[in-house]
Amino acid sequence: MKILFCTDGSKISFNALESFSHWAKDAVVDTICVIDWSFLPEEVNIENTGFATSCAGIADNILNSAEDEISRLGLAVGERIKHCGGVVDAIIEQIKRNCYDLVVMGSHGKKGIQKWLGSVSREIVDNNITSSFISQKPNQGKRLLITIDGYHIAATDIEAFLPSLNLIDKEIYVCMVNEDPNFLFLEGNIDSNWLIQIEKNQEQYAAKRLSKMRESLNSQGVSIVESAILVGIPAKEILKYAKSKNIDLIVTGTKSKNKIDSFLTGSVSRRVLENTDTDVLIIRKDNCTE
Repeated sequence: MKILFCTDGSKISFNALESFSHWAKDAVVDTICVIDWSFLPEEVNIENTGFATSCAGIADNILNSAEDEISRLGLAVGERIKHCGGVVDAIIEQIKRNCYDLVVMGSHGKKGIQKWLGSVSREIVDNNITSSFISQKPNQGKRLLITIDGYHIAATDIEAFLPSLNLIDKEIYVCMVNEDPNFLFLEGNIDSNWLIQIEKNQEQYAAKRLSKMRESLNSQGVSIVESAILVGIPAKEILKYAKSKNIDLIVTGTKSKNKIDSFLTGSVSRRVLENTDTDVLIIRKDNCTE
């Protein structure tokens, strides 16, 4: 698996790398460190100055430390990338150029109004074309929650990605959330028998999806500790379930959305990411070659 590790030299970013190492299998890790000059006025020219040389030296020190940490964690050291300019643009361009399987980032876990002001990790997740591993704090790297929704493509992408992870000796939980049919209609006079039938169809579909995921994991020699069919608002129920099981990593898929839809409504994966301090792995089909 080809990984891009994004670091600014902070402890948070290095903690993310260590958290990822719990799940890594045959991973080659490239490291990118971006010196952000984009905040400077355009008329300021810092090329060939002591400031530019100093920044380059700082980036080299960070990349050296990253390579030492990658080796310590038993991962394979790949390419080192040093870039000057906008952080998000540089990282996205690197991902597009090399078709990485996964990008690994740390997050400060901002809440409330601060999360709407944007962060590097959030912008990369929003604009990324491949899967993302986002970590906010160290954990045991033991308990994994795989979430499934009603979109067949997202579930299929998760199943295809799981063999890339080290799941040996892990505790695997799987859940699927059915939205309450009572919340799907504006009028309150829907025939009760119809609602009962909808609930029954939802349960049958969820049972099939969970069974398929169980079979997929069993084929890899991995057993599920528990599977659950939940009812309610998907992100809210996933977060509640993850907290009750002391989950270390939530795995979720995502479907393509344009930026307007994403801004107005958000997605389950985004809402989970923005409201948990648990590590999150967002599986997205690799579109870098399209």
